[in-house]
Amino acid sequence: MHTAVLVIDVQQGLCEGPDAAHDCPATIERINAVTHRARAAGVPVFFIQHESSAGDLEHGSPAWQLASGLQVLAGDRCIRKTTPDAFLRTELHEALQALGVHDLVVCGMHTEFCVDTTTRKALALGYPVVLVSDAHTSAGNAAISPQQVIAHHNATLTNISSFGPRVTAIAHDAVRFEDGSQHDANKPSDRCLA
Repeated sequence: MHTAVLVIDVQQGLCEGPDAAHDCPATIERINAVTHRARAAGVPVFFIQHESSAGDLEHGSPAWQLASGLQVLAGDRCIRKTTPDAFLRTELHEALQALGVHDLVVCGMHTEFCVDTTTRKALALGYPVVLVSDAHTSAGNAAISPQQVIAHHNATLTNISSFGPRVTAIAHDAVRFEDGSQHDANKPSDRCLA
């Protein structure tokens, strides 16, 4: 098993209200398609959940929970984080190393924060990354729209060469996995709940 999927911060609080990320329902559908194919090939799926000690994403709050519609199954793993970097002060790198993972498939939200930071850190740690180009999203900002944020990062991250490993941006329906060891992960999981 050489690949793992990271689903970053697809949490209820980022998918609702006036500051919701762009196109959450369709983004979640595309993420589910990728994770379904990954599991069928025996590729591990990691759900990353951001948390704060208080406020919108307080651990255990309704906003902190993984988003409605996101398919999380029994064999999936959950990683809690407190910074935009899913590797910083978490067990993610060690868990990937224990599984023999050498490359990553990344999707989630927000593009310009946690997806960007985690992708760059993955490169620094030696992991080539497939960025699922239509399965990461943003709420945008005062300067640019969510669509522009997404397009900018698809272009920018794929042009980084200084780390050695590279980012490849691929649409969700073109992401393929080599068959690895099959595992039974067909039942819903409560492992990512408070």
